[in-house]
Amino acid sequence: MRLIILALLGYLLYRLIRGLFNSGQRITRTENGGVIDEMIQDPVCKTYIPLRDAQKRVIDGREYFFCSKECADKFENEMVQQK
Repeated sequence: MRLIILALLGYLLYRLIRGLFNSGQRITRTENGGVIDEMIQDPVCKTYIPLRDAQKRVIDGREYFFCSKECADKFENEMVQQK
């Protein structure tokens, strides 16, 4: 009985840790197992990138997604200059 409880607790701990590391990724699967990933457009260079690979920034309470750190920094600097 102890072994079953320990195995169950180990599995729950594994799922909890795994969930913490994968919390930023939104990957869904089709009926036949293919991956569907949301594409988003970088507001600076207008490049489309998968959401899971994007650089995320929260600026003035809004979420923005960028293709690179450079685009994110450029956008943030432009927002600061407009204020």
